[in-house]
Amino acid sequence: MGEFAEAARDRIRDTLAERLPRFAWGTEHRIRRTPVDVAGRTDDRFVAVELEWRRADPVNNTAKLFYYVDEGELAEYEQITVFQAFTGYYNLDGGGISSKREVAEFVGNVAAESFERVSFHPVTFGLTPPKRGGEWPEGWESVARSPRPSDPRLV
Repeated sequence: MGEFAEAARDRIRDTLAERLPRFAWGTEHRIRRTPVDVAGRTDDRFVAVELEWRRADPVNNTAKLFYYVDEGELAEYEQITVFQAFTGYYNLDGGGISSKREVAEFVGNVAAESFERVSFHPVTFGLTPPKRGGEWPEGWESVARSPRPSDPRLV
């Protein structure tokens, strides 16, 4: 993860900690060998926020999380909520979204339908990240402060 992605990730974590203080929020929470970008935990709930900047295979992040749920890695939680945030990198020039995002969303939705205690929410993150070393987009801080988890089970 580059410097910009880390700054945005940390801003998202801080924003979620302000808005949902009953969760313990952190970054790079490991489930086996897989780091979750931003994770929030209570005694009975686990929230994962996967940030997809320019990843060639965004389906891999959520597929591994759901694999671990199936393997019992998060058995202590009654509710698991996964948000997968996609940047403008996954938008097509002519409109619509890339097949990479479509496949990731498909896998996330199928997994959520397969586990009663799991929900999945794809989110459009309103900016296109710079290439490594490029200029950071204007207004990135307000975009990083704007995620609003809509799942009522979080409140």
